[in-house]
Amino acid sequence: MSNASAPATDRTDLFAIDSAAQDLLFREARTPRMFSDAPVTDDQIAAVYELTKFGPTLMNTQPLRLVVVQTGEARERLMGHLADGNKPKTASAPLAVVLAADTAFHTTFATVFPHNPSAGDAFASDDALRIRTAFDQAWLQAGYFLIGVRALGLAAGPMAGFDAPALDADLLAGTAWRSFLVVNIGHPAPNAWLDRLPRLDRAEAVRTI
Repeated sequence: MSNASAPATDRTDLFAIDSAAQDLLFREARTPRMFSDAPVTDDQIAAVYELTKFGPTLMNTQPLRLVVVQTGEARERLMGHLADGNKPKTASAPLAVVLAADTAFHTTFATVFPHNPSAGDAFASDDALRIRTAFDQAWLQAGYFLIGVRALGLAAGPMAGFDAPALDADLLAGTAWRSFLVVNIGHPAPNAWLDRLPRLDRAEAVRTI
């Protein structure tokens, strides 16, 4: 086993997307603390979903569900479930989206896995497997969602600091959806972030065996 400890070099020309797109999606993208009042439209969120849905998931299960929180009343209800430190972030964002895992994803196999729709039966008979799979695959899709937001030129502020059971009982009542992330979306306000925190060097994070 050897560590991948070779010096880092400029490899931006190895990608199928240009350096500007790499910057937009990764190197220059930041998580803002505060947002401007520039709106985020329904069409923009629809466009993000249309990209997100093509990311791979186990057996094409696609358990990610989105609850787009726009109205003042719904926003107040959402903020009531957030950790105190997160409330100002959501209050400043033009849009917040609750990301949830559909624990009844197995009922969609006829649509998403039509060549073997009965494959969903294994999840129907095993609650632990079904719930674990729902969250595992929804978290995977959450990564695609965040990249989709950045691809629009918007900033995303994902937060896990909230009372998920209380949120579910309030905003997701009567569904099999279970929240796991709240994402604030918009254009960053001036001075929206602190200095960028360090990233691990490749030699610390990558091994070639």
